[in-house]
Amino acid sequence: QVQLVESGGGLVQAGASLRLSCAASTNSIKNYTMAWFRHNPGMEREFVAVISRIGAVKEYSDSVKDRFATSRDNAKNMLYLQMNDLKPEDTAVYSCAERQPWESMSPVPDEYAYWGRGNQVTVSS
Repeated sequence: QVQLVESGGGLVQAGASLRLSCAASTNSIKNYTMAWFRHNPGMEREFVAVISRIGAVKEYSDSVKDRFATSRDNAKNMLYLQMNDLKPEDTAVYSCAERQPWESMSPVPDEYAYWGRGNQVTVSS
């Protein structure tokens, strides 16, 4: 059973930075495409970022491009999301997700097999 656990969220002011981490229990995450999504209560999950299995390719939503950066440390089974210049509209629960082994990158939440429980990020104006 794959487990993903996010950490690093919190309450910050607009313009601040936060770094989210996602610890995976997977034996070797190098075989898995991983991604970040966010959502607010009553709303659908929104794609944030996705990273290829060895981290060579990354894609971002237009709303976070140039402010957020995702990375991974396959040796430590860790995924990261560095969030800079945070805005109030970034407020959401952020979740990491993992596809089945060897599947390609995707911005579609339904194509991800494993999910963390999420971590709240709140940005005040």
